[in-house]
Amino acid sequence: MEYAAEIPIYLQVIRDLEKKIIQGKLNPGDRLPSSRELAVLYKINQNTAARIYRELEDMGYCFTRRGIGTFLSEDEAVFRTLKQERADQLLKGFMEEMKELGFEKKDILSMVSGYPKEK
Repeated sequence: MEYAAEIPIYLQVIRDLEKKIIQGKLNPGDRLPSSRELAVLYKINQNTAARIYRELEDMGYCFTRRGIGTFLSEDEAVFRTLKQERADQLLKGFMEEMKELGFEKKDILSMVSGYPKEK
């Protein structure tokens, strides 16, 4: 994974894990790698990996069973909400950019419904 210098690494890894959840590469109830394994996988410090899991737990995406491991939440509604929130963020950013370029909502909708244009 290539890291952007302007965004904290732990946030970038969290975003990547969220994307894997949305894509179905990680499923409710799945066991996650240990902090040490996560650190190796993402080439990050082990303390950063531990922070990532703390943040994910605070968001309700996973839970830890002491001595057993960290697991994704089994509540599928949590991940449906995550998917919808991510879509909302993308759409909001897209709409704002298009409006800054001078497009109106009806024009944007027309462009989107015809995308991609056949050649």
